[in-house]
Amino acid sequence: HEKYLGLPSLVGKNKKLTFNAIKEKLGKVLAGWKEKLLSKAGKEVLIKAVAQVIPTYTISCFKLPDSLCEEMMGIIRNFWWGQKKEERKIAWLSWQKMCEPKCNGGLGFKNLKLFNMALLAKQGWHLQMGGESLVYRVLKARCFPTTDFVHASIGHNPSYTWRSLISAQSLVFEGMQWRVGNGANIKIWQDKWLPEVSSHRVLSPRLFLSADMNVADMIDSGTTKWKIEVIDNLFIPHEAKLIKSIPLSATLPADK
Repeated sequence: HEKYLGLPSLVGKNKKLTFNAIKEKLGKVLAGWKEKLLSKAGKEVLIKAVAQVIPTYTISCFKLPDSLCEEMMGIIRNFWWGQKKEERKIAWLSWQKMCEPKCNGGLGFKNLKLFNMALLAKQGWHLQMGGESLVYRVLKARCFPTTDFVHASIGHNPSYTWRSLISAQSLVFEGMQWRVGNGANIKIWQDKWLPEVSSHRVLSPRLFLSADMNVADMIDSGTTKWKIEVIDNLFIPHEAKLIKSIPLSATLPADK
């Protein structure tokens, strides 16, 4: 099929065949390197600066089949361990370990499947935050006109672009956290809004009378300050201290 800006304009049923050109390009580049005498440091730089950059543009828009990602990582893995032509070398360390950061004993190579999801989640975050870009306005009108990205459904007869973006929806949702403004939209126990906590959720025991409270119920709108007594009665000391450390604006803008 024809391409537009380097990407396929039509993605058919055989996704692997559609994106197979990326693997072929990667294979040709690495085949040229195999004829050269490179040190391990040289191989590391070339893999990170060239080989793993080749699919970046495509995987920021489309979700590649897992099998294709595995094959591309296999090509890179064989090059790293010194494969020549059809021979196979012993892999002395698992590729999963090699993909870990250097501080954890790895070499910082990218896991293409996870990298693919991270780039799609970045696009999803832009859709969640809104804006005036053409792609946002088109997708907003076509795919989620009445809601935001993290609450959108896949819909009827979706394009492959939308299918790819929606696959990263849960990742965007997991990483979201409220920034407190006037507190009107933030549920105290249901939403993530606490700073400096791994879950960003309140862990204090939920009192029956406060089950449906919003953060706004703990803010004095007249003085734009926290209601210290209410907070100390509802939360354990550590969380109460965290909440009281959240700065409030004098104008109390909307939550973000």
